[in-house]
Amino acid sequence: MSATPALNTSGGPGRPGVAGTGSSGAHAPRDPLSAVESASSEAILRVLRVTLHTGFAALLVVGVVRLLAPGPRGSFPFLWSGLALVLAAVYLTGTVLEHRHAAGRIRFNPRRYGLQWLAAVTALWVLLLVGSADFAWLAFPLFFLHLHLLPRRAALLTIALMTAAVIASQWSASGDPVPHAAAVVGPLFGAAFAVITGLAYGALYREAENQRRAADELRRTRQELAASQHEAGVLAERERLAREIHDTLAQGLSSIVLLARAAEQSLAHGDPATAASRVALMQQTAADNLAEARSFVRGLSSPQLHDTTLVEALRRLCEETERSAAAGGAALRCRLEVDGEPAELPQPHQVALLRAAQASLANVRDHASAGNAVVTLTFLGTEVTMDIYDDGVGFDPDLAAGAGAAGAGSAGAGTARAGHDGGADGSGFGLRSLRERVEALSGSLELETAPGEGTVVAIRLPLDPAGGDAGD
Repeated sequence: MSATPALNTSGGPGRPGVAGTGSSGAHAPRDPLSAVESASSEAILRVLRVTLHTGFAALLVVGVVRLLAPGPRGSFPFLWSGLALVLAAVYLTGTVLEHRHAAGRIRFNPRRYGLQWLAAVTALWVLLLVGSADFAWLAFPLFFLHLHLLPRRAALLTIALMTAAVIASQWSASGDPVPHAAAVVGPLFGAAFAVITGLAYGALYREAENQRRAADELRRTRQELAASQHEAGVLAERERLAREIHDTLAQGLSSIVLLARAAEQSLAHGDPATAASRVALMQQTAADNLAEARSFVRGLSSPQLHDTTLVEALRRLCEETERSAAAGGAALRCRLEVDGEPAELPQPHQVALLRAAQASLANVRDHASAGNAVVTLTFLGTEVTMDIYDDGVGFDPDLAAGAGAAGAGSAGAGTARAGHDGGADGSGFGLRSLRERVEALSGSLELETAPGEGTVVAIRLPLDPAGGDAGD
């Protein structure tokens, strides 16, 4: 209900609202950051609030004391004193209700009756001013109330009228035919000072509100950024697991399925020795995939790179590809060629190249109907390249591009037979996954193929000249 400047922390549109919020008002600090940001402005507002209320009470008491003091008295001093008590009660009721509402202690909102409260306080003051000029100085704290409850033009008009009433009261009390200069200059100076102070407070309040809004916006932005970073981390981890699953478990399970079928055929033809060798190869493939699964769940490198080099891992991969193809009844010859002086590559580079070779050779074995596959690893000092070539059936890259052609030469037959899917698992994830791996290391991937002409997957990974040999 009251509109004391220091209490006014939740004003309506266009101007500060009514007063009454203390440190626990509508915009009380909600965290340590807010407390630091708003400490100085809240302290200033609190001082203004206390000063205004104390000044109003002191001036009202002075007026009552002078009214009842020994000596010549005006008419009905006790009547005017009683009216002063009514004014004090109305003023105190409005400020207390506003403070309790702002602190959340009551549900009743006295701010809706702010103008009525201001009119009642002003009317009581005018009646007291008629009874005794000693209440004239109460006009100065009332000036602040008008400035903060009324629009600026209306407030200036009421302040001018109140100033004229104070001058008239002082002139009437003096009994002089012409008002004394002090009786005119004093009220005018006081009114001007009140207006300037009120406007300065309004600017201070708006600045405090702008700072609070900026801090809230910064806090919201920080929370949104943290949430987006968390979501990006979740998506990145999901992509990592998807790539690892596709390039390891999916390929391994595909090999196990083929070996199981081949073992079943060997048993049907009465060849238990061949069936046993294929079952043994199935067990080894399953064991290798189990180790891979445990490794990538922990975010580690491939077990095939533990205590060995990339060249040795690729050579073993070629041998395993030949054995797996032979177990499935295919005559596939796979060899590794190394150009340049082998160098120790960063771990992410080694993993990316090994995964690319695994996915590519698995697709060659399962889909390309190739007789030969060649993995060429080239060390060029500032970069490392790897080409996976097969002489299989090839495919139309334009058709496969629309379906996510697989990351190896395999995509050839796989695309032709699986609706341009391009993946050994029929998911179309192979080439996209491989491109993401390579591009994450600032590399490039090119696919060269045509129906009946085989396929080449060419990968290039740049190396940091200063630290490319140190590992990641």
